Amino acid sequence: MTTETTTSIVDKAKLGFAAALVAAGIWAYYWLVESPLVVRLLAVLGGFVAGAVVAWLSEPGRQFLSFAVEAWGEVKKVVWPTRKETIQTTAAVFAFVVVMALFLWITDKALEWVVYDLLLKRT
Repeated sequence: MTTETTTSIVDKAKLGFAAALVAAGIWAYYWLVESPLVVRLLAVLGGFVAGAVVAWLSEPGRQFLSFAVEAWGEVKKVVWPTRKETIQTTAAVFAFVVVMALFLWITDKALEWVVYDLLLKRT
């Protein structure tokens, strides 16, 4: 089952305006080159915040916020590995990489010996 969502012209305009506000904040950072860094960073932050507020006022913005809240709830349900499990898994991966590297090196040298020494009879 597919769900199609249609975005109205007004919502598209709101999203475009939000993108313009973000772009204006970034542009202000470079335009205020002689201003203190704090002012320049506040201009960027202001552009992002204003853009986020305008985007939130659109239907796609509200849908995204709802999705983000649900995704955050799912992240809270994840059972993260302990430090010991992480170290053990990392050690196993490292050991596998070393074994695989040795296997590939031995295979490469064996094929080199077969091709160059046996087939081509290199001196």
